[in-house]
Amino acid sequence: MVGKDDELRSEILKFFHGSPMGGHSGVHASTKRATAVVYWKGLRKDMKRFVRGCEVRQQNKHDLQHPRGLLQSLPIPEKAWASISMDFVEGLPKSQGKEVIFVVVDRLTKYGHFIDMTHPYTALDVARVFMEQVFRLHGLPETIVCDRDRVFMSIFWRELFLKLGVVITPSTAYHPETDDQTERVNQSLETYLRCMTGERPMEWSSWLYLAEWWYNTSYHSEIKSTPHMALYGQEPSLHLPYLAGESPVAQVDRSLQQREAAVQMMKFHLKRAQKRMKQQADKQRTECELNLGDWVYLKLQPYRQHSVQRRICHKLAPKWFGPYQIDGRVGKVAYRLNLPAGSRVHPVFHVSQLKKHIGSDPVQSELPVIGVDGAIAKEPVKILERRMVKKGNRAVTEVLVEWTNSFPEDATWENLYKLQQQFPSFNP
Repeated sequence: MVGKDDELRSEILKFFHGSPMGGHSGVHASTKRATAVVYWKGLRKDMKRFVRGCEVRQQNKHDLQHPRGLLQSLPIPEKAWASISMDFVEGLPKSQGKEVIFVVVDRLTKYGHFIDMTHPYTALDVARVFMEQVFRLHGLPETIVCDRDRVFMSIFWRELFLKLGVVITPSTAYHPETDDQTERVNQSLETYLRCMTGERPMEWSSWLYLAEWWYNTSYHSEIKSTPHMALYGQEPSLHLPYLAGESPVAQVDRSLQQREAAVQMMKFHLKRAQKRMKQQADKQRTECELNLGDWVYLKLQPYRQHSVQRRICHKLAPKWFGPYQIDGRVGKVAYRLNLPAGSRVHPVFHVSQLKKHIGSDPVQSELPVIGVDGAIAKEPVKILERRMVKKGNRAVTEVLVEWTNSFPEDATWENLYKLQQQFPSFNP
């Protein structure tokens, strides 16, 4: 029986939960382990409060709750090609010198353009292709929905469309579902090319125009029509083309009225499909409201080595970083964090990447460096040892490097010359 000594009780709780014997187990396991040796009235209640406030457990335990943040649907555009989404299909085999497909989709009619490009490409190249292949047909959009690709996040791209009066709407950091429409079109396009060119994949560029025609003339369940019908008010002709003068003027008027009625019906189906999608998605989600000043843990992508060729395993690295304080809200399900000075991470995160801190206000911890694709990168901290090794017919200096956010035993031998080339600011 333990008396009313708060300091002693705290040490006992810390031993049975946080020691190697306790292993930061859950409330039930920690309580069972403690009650086998000691007891006081309210021990389970105290253990529950202690476990919930344990920072080590909060940083490393799995998050078993439904994803936080209800589905927030994008507003339905008022007219065709007023709002578009764009993305790239990469990793394709070279076909007639082309390796990338630039995908542009109208968010209202779902009409798409598939444009082959050569890798590597710059923001200037993509802007030129957009003007030549999309702008000349449909004019400038009001908004562009895209992911956080280096092209769409470049200073040139954002400044160009700012001057043109186009609003760029990138997806929230580490939450690419904002651009899910284009991702779905990419899947359909890849499936078509895989089916048509499975035996001769090097010929995919010859099928791209047919893939665009196939996609735009296929029935779309969300708009209850084909994209071609939604945009032009008629299906593409499969027989001899229409000759001018065969139709009276009254027919033109009826055609325009039918097209306007089709747009209104399409908006109705879009709203109904959007509502049904939100209802189904929210069944597997939990609503989460955070307040300014709250401390939260941040979940980033798993460790991947970017600075050197070898990859270091970080299976047991923490799942959550922080905690950090919320200093702003962006939209309904995204928050801006007060990250440490020098952090090269976009400070706005979807609520699904955040977990509220339990316990007293902590001290901010340093955030790891993030690579261009959003994965956690590594940087050298110090040189532990040096050695000379033979590479081919010459001697090469290698150094044993300790990396940021890793254990000392994860140090690796690296070529000193290549290390200095990759990290010019690092002084070994």
